[in-house]
Amino acid sequence: MAVIHRTDLKPTKLELLASWLPSRPWYLGGAGGPDLAKAGGFRLDDPHGEVGIEFMVVTDTSGTRPTTYLVPLAYRGAPLDGAEHALVGTMEHGVLGRRWAYDGCHDPVLVAQLLALIEGRVQAQDQNISDTPDREVTRSYIGDGLASTDFTTATDDQEGTELPLPHGEALRLHRVLRPAPDNKPVLSSEATGHVAGSWHMPDGTRAYGMFAVLGHQAATPDDRHRTG
Repeated sequence: MAVIHRTDLKPTKLELLASWLPSRPWYLGGAGGPDLAKAGGFRLDDPHGEVGIEFMVVTDTSGTRPTTYLVPLAYRGAPLDGAEHALVGTMEHGVLGRRWAYDGCHDPVLVAQLLALIEGRVQAQDQNISDTPDREVTRSYIGDGLASTDFTTATDDQEGTELPLPHGEALRLHRVLRPAPDNKPVLSSEATGHVAGSWHMPDGTRAYGMFAVLGHQAATPDDRHRTG
C-alpha cells in the first residue's frame, strides 16, 4: 500500500496547480490567477510502488463564484518519456527528493489503475492516511472487461478530459465538478461505469458528484450535465 509521508513539499501542490490551472481550457477562474484550497480527493496504489497516484479536488474562489476542479496527479521519481506536454511541474519532497508531477490523464499507470477502480479490481484509498480505504468513493461497471490501450490521446475541452478506449468506448473525467441533485448522481443511458465521490464546499457542507464516466461513446453536453 502507498505510504503517506508527513513532510515538506517545495513548491506545494497548490502552488504548482495555481500556475498550471489557468492553461487548461476548462479553467473558469478570474484574471488574477486562482485562489485555491484543498477540498477533497483520494489515492490509488501503483502495484509496482513507483508512481504516486492522487486525485485532488481543489476549489478556486478567484472568479465570480467558487469553482471546484478534479485534478488527477501522477508523481514520479524521474521524467516520463513523451509526456512533456502533461508536466504540471517539479517539486522537492522532503523524503523522496525531486518529484515530477504530471496530469494523470496522460500517465499510463494512473489511467490503468483508474480503470481497475471502475471494474472493482482495486479500492480507492484515503488521501491522507496510509493503508486506509476511502469508503466515500463509489464505482460501478456493467461491461465485459476493459482492455489496456495507449493513453496518450487524452484531450481536454471546456468541461473535462476524454480518453478514447478500444471498441468505441471513452472514459470522461469531469474536471469542473458539480454537486449532484440531492447528492445522487445520475448516469446517462450510454454509461457503462463510473467513479463518484465527495468534497467540501466553501460553506463547509459536503457535496457528492461524478468524477469519471465510462461510456460506449463520448457523452453529449446534455449528458455531461446530467451526470454531475
